[in-house]
Amino acid sequence: MELSTVNNNQNVLEEEGKSNEGETIQFIVVRLGEEQYGINIRNIDNIVKMQHITRVPKMPPYLKGVINMRGEVIPVLSMRLKMGLEEDVITKATRILVVRLEEEGNVGFIVDEVKEVVTLADTDIERISRDNMSSRESLINAVGKHNGELISIFDLAAISLEEN
Repeated sequence: MELSTVNNNQNVLEEEGKSNEGETIQFIVVRLGEEQYGINIRNIDNIVKMQHITRVPKMPPYLKGVINMRGEVIPVLSMRLKMGLEEDVITKATRILVVRLEEEGNVGFIVDEVKEVVTLADTDIERISRDNMSSRESLINAVGKHNGELISIFDLAAISLEEN
C-alpha cells in the first residue's frame, strides 16, 4: 500500500511539472497604425466604443482628457502619441481599452482597433533587454509570435501619465 502511494505521488508531481512547463498567457491584440500590440488580458477592465472625451487644460498632448465610466473618472491617453506616432484617426473600429495600471489605477488607452484574444505559450514570447531603448521601445518589454506574425507586448509598468 505504501508503494502505490509513492507511485501516485510521483505521477502527480510529474503531471504538475508538465502543467508548469507549458504556461500560457492570454493577450488582447490591438492595432496602432500598421503594428500589432498585446496587452495581458488580466489587466483589461473594459473595452468601450469611442466616446466623448472631456478635455483637461494644460495636459501633455498624448493625454486626451477624461471619460466618466460608471461614476469613475478615467484619464484617457492616445497610445499613438505616447509612442511618438502620428495623431489618432478616429474610425468605427477605434476603441478605448480601460486598463488597470499599478501606479495610476484605471487608464483608458485609445487604440485603432481591437483585433482578437490570443493565447501565447512562454516559449512564444521573447523578452527585450532594456539597454539603449528609445521612449517608444521602452513601452514594450517583449515580442510574441502568433501564426507567423509578431505582436509587441506592452510593458504596463512603464506606461504612466507623466511625460517620459
